[in-house]
Amino acid sequence: MAWSTVTTTFFIGIAIILICMTIWEIKSPTVERKGFLPIIATTRGDRVFIGLLGSAYIHLIFLAVSEHSIWIAFGISVVWFFSVLRWG
Repeated sequence: MAWSTVTTTFFIGIAIILICMTIWEIKSPTVERKGFLPIIATTRGDRVFIGLLGSAYIHLIFLAVSEHSIWIAFGISVVWFFSVLRWG
């Protein structure tokens, strides 16, 4: 794997998300809740994982079917990620 600036930034971003989620969990323990996702109940960690996984699929599908800029997929992914975190 070639460690470019983009790759490094991506993994640093994931590490920052995990660190912030750990601090948040220590300060305020999670409570499972039911949202719009068709599963029983989710925790914050579940929603972050689902959000990241969905964002990856959005990017892959966008690359497969579109010639437009990847920034459009990024915008869609950000909206998806925060929607899952908020209402998922």
